[in-house]
Amino acid sequence: MRALLSPNSLLSSSQCRSWFSSIIKINNNFSLFHFSSSVPSPVNNPNTVSINYLIETFGFSKSQADSASKCFRSVTGPKKPDSVVHLLQEFGLSETQIRYTVLLEPRILSSDAEKTLKPKLSLFQKELGLTGSNLGCFISKNPNLLFVSLDRRLIPNISVLKKIIPEIENENGDRRHLLRVLQRCNWIITGDPKKSKLLPNISFLQSCGIVGSQLSNLLKREPSMFIKRESALRDLVRKAQDMGFSCQSRMLVHALYTLGSLSSKTLERKFKLLRSFGFSQEECSIMFRSTPGLLRSSAEKLRLGIEFFYSAGFERALLVQYPTCLMQSLNKTVIPRFKVYQILKLKRLKVPSFICLLILSEKRFLEKFVFKFGDKAEELLAAYNVNVLNSLME
Repeated sequence: MRALLSPNSLLSSSQCRSWFSSIIKINNNFSLFHFSSSVPSPVNNPNTVSINYLIETFGFSKSQADSASKCFRSVTGPKKPDSVVHLLQEFGLSETQIRYTVLLEPRILSSDAEKTLKPKLSLFQKELGLTGSNLGCFISKNPNLLFVSLDRRLIPNISVLKKIIPEIENENGDRRHLLRVLQRCNWIITGDPKKSKLLPNISFLQSCGIVGSQLSNLLKREPSMFIKRESALRDLVRKAQDMGFSCQSRMLVHALYTLGSLSSKTLERKFKLLRSFGFSQEECSIMFRSTPGLLRSSAEKLRLGIEFFYSAGFERALLVQYPTCLMQSLNKTVIPRFKVYQILKLKRLKVPSFICLLILSEKRFLEKFVFKFGDKAEELLAAYNVNVLNSLME
């Protein structure tokens, strides 16, 4: 494998001539990277040279190189692909990241490094705050963005997103929120702004009362919702309204997030599960309206949670009133705290309802219901830690 990280690894002029001379042209119109479905051979397949280049430069397997070589445009020699590799090195991409980028998008090697790639890489540096390995990680996972028009699509679409998402930078200067959106749904910046659903959908959501931080948070959590067909987005809002959410309610955005991430079949299956435990349709609706995120929990988590609370003697009405109980980790939070709760009750110590114990942060819980009891703290902490440890070992 040729070393990617050394400029000396690029082919010399004599090697270029050797590279060309090894190619047997079938006719004058046969380009260097023209491919054939037949098995490569030195005699009748010019792809042999490009395959060897991919194997020697990136360490591709024969099948990977064969497949990748078919994606090249007409290239007159190794100068262009070598210039691409060199540019990616200059931007701090590692050998592994370059290899993976080429594996996903082999056509990058036929791109113009200076005119096409460099401006886009510079844009991601400036707008996303990405450099070195962080930039390499982003590019190697989203190489398709290097083939999107810079002026007509990338710049205007990123500009729209930046107006919605506040620029909160972490200590390294990365635009975490904008980056998170692109990592979840990079298609959001690939469409033609004049034909894109992005702006119309933003306007529609704002007309439904979803503005400011709510709009920003929805974009970060479910960016694909912003490129839905407008009719599909309207249907989603209508469905939420039919389930009791109004455009004046700040819970609407949470309902849309849940309804947008679940299919109708999955949604009904979870409602059916709740009804199988005795919850009425009205009780199911109450639980969903107060805690829309409840139905994003897996069916298995809901089932085990309900079974635990029932077996522990809690009434169904408690879960209707506090459905967030079912969203807590059963093994890491609910059971360990319930063990502490049981000990406190047995020792006739003053303790509020179990629900009050569940809603506290771990630090606050330990302070109020473990360390507070002095000589009994060791026993309480042991009961709590044993159950937490058991959950981690499962």
